[in-house]
Amino acid sequence: MISAQAWEDAQIIWDFHQMHHEPRACSVAVGLGSHDLGVADATVDLYERGLVPLVLFTGSTSPTTRERMPRGEAVHYRDRALELGVPDSAVLVEPNARNTGENIRFSRTVLEEQGVDVTSVLLVSKPYEERRAYATARKLWPNVEIVSASTPMTLADYVDSIGDARLVIDMLVGALQRLLIYPEQGFMVAVPVPDDVMAAYDRLRGAGFTSRLVAHSP
Repeated sequence: MISAQAWEDAQIIWDFHQMHHEPRACSVAVGLGSHDLGVADATVDLYERGLVPLVLFTGSTSPTTRERMPRGEAVHYRDRALELGVPDSAVLVEPNARNTGENIRFSRTVLEEQGVDVTSVLLVSKPYEERRAYATARKLWPNVEIVSASTPMTLADYVDSIGDARLVIDMLVGALQRLLIYPEQGFMVAVPVPDDVMAAYDRLRGAGFTSRLVAHSP
């Protein structure tokens, strides 16, 4: 049973993780690989709206995607985009990245090798990964404008899509922990975290929503 307080805290963190950017025309859309094919769908939607002339999907496999996406996240995302009608000529694939930092660095390299002039990027991620992806890109790709995007959906809708409420809250807590500790490790720019978000985070950790935390020594 998940308490009303835990749901309230999860909503606070869910809202914080999203950047609330208005999608606008950019040089390219970069879809970050994961277990969630909704990222591919959101990227295709941006392309179909005429906001980008080109999309790039990035990602290898992880323990959570190896069985569902054996050929790699980016390759399966590409297949999804082609199935939805995006022409092959408008889709690039970066199949080697295994974390968000590599997603950004390797995508940047692919676009440079293809001679794509990039001044702005629509960075597409899972809804609760928007702020983390943005902070990582600001660190590793500082000379371009980053516009965050994801599938527009509520926390309740996302929980329904995953089918495991506790896991979703664990993921929200884990994503916030990374925002707190990764800047000092050089992985992303520092992100101010409001007091109410920190209080929600502390309560959820105290309530045992910790399966997605990483080991960390101050």
